[in-house]
Amino acid sequence: MKTFIDTLDGRAEDAQSLLCIGLDPHLADLSTGSRQGLQHPTAEDALNFCLGIVKETADYALAFKPNAAFFEIFGAEGWTALKKLIAHINALSIPVILDAKRGDIASTADAYAKSAFEHLSADAITLNPYLGKDSVDPFISNPENGAFLLCKTSNPGSDDLQNLIVGSGVAPAHERLYEYVAKLAQNWNTQNNIGLVVGATQPEALANVRAAAPDLWFLAPGVGAQGGDLATALKAGLRKDGLGMLISVSRSIARAESPRKSAKELRDAINMVKKEIGL
Repeated sequence: MKTFIDTLDGRAEDAQSLLCIGLDPHLADLSTGSRQGLQHPTAEDALNFCLGIVKETADYALAFKPNAAFFEIFGAEGWTALKKLIAHINALSIPVILDAKRGDIASTADAYAKSAFEHLSADAITLNPYLGKDSVDPFISNPENGAFLLCKTSNPGSDDLQNLIVGSGVAPAHERLYEYVAKLAQNWNTQNNIGLVVGATQPEALANVRAAAPDLWFLAPGVGAQGGDLATALKAGLRKDGLGMLISVSRSIARAESPRKSAKELRDAINMVKKEIGL
């Protein structure tokens, strides 16, 4: 059976790209693009905004990552818009990673998984693994579906918990929590459908996670608006086969004068760095 990671690998080869394009229809962006006469953006505006980005950038995207929150804000209409957006991307045979950061157990986790994969038809989802493996299992039971587990995130407050040293017989005394999460994910990846979310703003952490999880794909936000350096991040996080990183960019492409030109330039810049380091 073809697994989610097989799908990701295939698309990376076809598009010659490691670029993941975030679809985050911020209300501020929609206000300028809304239909004339509307005082407030609608779910349809959010959908059209994202469809425009997809049309401009599909040739250069390894994957698209719609952010559920920016659709949920519109209520039921937003959920319908999100479903339509994912269906459009599915038709292009480009992987869809639903950025929802779910994290619960038992029947609740089952319901979240069914919502993401059966109702919305996403290919993968972001998860908070803090509740343990039984909170992840419903999302990875089908090898064709994937999960990216929050490991070392790009926000300033991530150090509050993710840098804690874990010991007491659970792990070596020098090991940080995020490194332990990475090792768990590596062990849990028995169906070739687990990845990790690792921010591109902290290259040392990227290198540490790569050492802990040498085989996994990373979803790496933080290049662009958040200030992460592309070359530094790639050198720290790429696998030896030149794959294993999804460079996730949202605002710097969505707000560019030409999203297509911006996406192509970033895709090409990634490939140039890979060439420079011999990958």
